[in-house]
Amino acid sequence: MATYLERFDATPEAARWALVRGWIFNEPLPFFKELRRHRPILVMPELTIAARFDDCTDILRRHDLFSAALYKPKQGAYWMAQDDTAVHWREKSVMKAILDFEDVPAIRTWVAQKAAALLSAANGSIDAVDGLTRAVPLALTQEWFGYVHSDTAAMREWSYWSQLDAFWNQPFDAPFVPDPAAIVANRERVGNDMGAYLVGLVTAREADAAAGVPPTDAVSRLVALSRTGAIKDFGMLKVVENVGGLLIGAVETTSHCVVNVLDWLTRHPDVLAKARAAALGDDPTAIDGYANEALRFVPAFPYFFRTCEQDTVLGLGSPHETTIAKGTTVLAMTHSAMFDPRALPNPDAFDPTRGPGNQFLFGSGMHECIGRAIGSVMIPEMVRQALRLPGLQVAAVDYKNGRVPEAWSWTWTG
Repeated sequence: MATYLERFDATPEAARWALVRGWIFNEPLPFFKELRRHRPILVMPELTIAARFDDCTDILRRHDLFSAALYKPKQGAYWMAQDDTAVHWREKSVMKAILDFEDVPAIRTWVAQKAAALLSAANGSIDAVDGLTRAVPLALTQEWFGYVHSDTAAMREWSYWSQLDAFWNQPFDAPFVPDPAAIVANRERVGNDMGAYLVGLVTAREADAAAGVPPTDAVSRLVALSRTGAIKDFGMLKVVENVGGLLIGAVETTSHCVVNVLDWLTRHPDVLAKARAAALGDDPTAIDGYANEALRFVPAFPYFFRTCEQDTVLGLGSPHETTIAKGTTVLAMTHSAMFDPRALPNPDAFDPTRGPGNQFLFGSGMHECIGRAIGSVMIPEMVRQALRLPGLQVAAVDYKNGRVPEAWSWTWTG
């Protein structure tokens, strides 16, 4: 049988990206292994792929050369669509302060209780996506972050269309998306609805602050900070924008990660048995290594996309040194990088003791996920609660012909 690269080279240039994209999502690990060995930088007209750890690290840490410009049409002036700017520096720092690291143990306890309650109320049958993996982060946003008097179904739409447009509706996705314009239209529609709710929420919290009500959640703390005037250019419209980011960043990515972990575990019964034993033990953190390692095998995002801002040499000094032209879309194929033997020992083995070093589960560099600390407990805790269910049986995950888990039928006994 021909190798991946032999098939790639024999395919007309205009059809190569479709071929490669199929391998990325359907046959990733053997394809990536061949790329790392024989063509670590794969050039196509639509984009360029980097498969090795060092090159992916270079792309994600060199924001001066590889920018987040592709996010700007989706997110406008929001700081996550910027690189090394004053706005990014200031507002990311504010949001990191708001998401207190000290709260993480209490958040894990809350997630455990919420997930257990949802599963108990389901009486042995649930759509795990809307009933658990989306429901828990949505409730966290309401009850912990401060989205009071919000409609859960509306919040789910706000999060869904914003994430779908930003991450799965880029120009290089267009040939594989039935109606890219409809996704943009839906994102704009829900953005208007979300904006109206957030302006009302922040206005009410500002009135509370003026009346002397102490801040108790992320929204009220942001309002309190803004009212001091101590942070430059951080008025109430900035509060609204950043409160919106709390929801958009919390729901779909978390759901996708939890689904991927549990789906992978259920397909590997030997590992599943050990993970279930860890979940049933007294130490809540015993499951963490299993969840993180499963996520390395099936990350929610196999790559991070960047735009080359000037003619640049990637893989400098190596046999695969390649000049990347200004304007090129570059995919840092971090799924591949997390299996690079130059960065991780025995990468093909499932090792729940591996630890977080040299991994990209929450990104890397300037755009590393600000919710990393919360996600690192919320994801494994939902996995833990699911694995505690007796006699759990799962159907196939339903993606509804897209890239995001949409539904997943579970049943259990007891």
